[in-house]
Amino acid sequence: MKKIITLCLFVFALVLGTQIAVAQDSKFGSEKEINAIVNAKAAKKTESLIKFVGYEKHLSETVYDAVREHTYDTYLIELQHLTEEEGSSKKLKEINAKLENRMKAILTKAQFERYLRFPKS
Repeated sequence: MKKIITLCLFVFALVLGTQIAVAQDSKFGSEKEINAIVNAKAAKKTESLIKFVGYEKHLSETVYDAVREHTYDTYLIELQHLTEEEGSSKKLKEINAKLENRMKAILTKAQFERYLRFPKS
């Protein structure tokens, strides 16, 4: 009888431990899921920029890094529902300005002017 009670308590502890471990998983999805979404969005935007702006292929990786960082930052803000708060618009402006400055450093003047006409989304 003691063995059955011990077994039941052990199983209960395992089930409880599993529930706690699952509950601690990010409420926004795992880091792998977030990175997969961000990488896909960044790759798609980078390809669109290549066609729209017409920069050289050797700049693709640098542009991708800048776009990925920007996409990651904005995605986190969306996940945290900060877009409804007052401080989030300021934070989004800072993130967009940071991307614009990086793109200005990467692209030529003509390419940057075409980049500024690229639809923001």
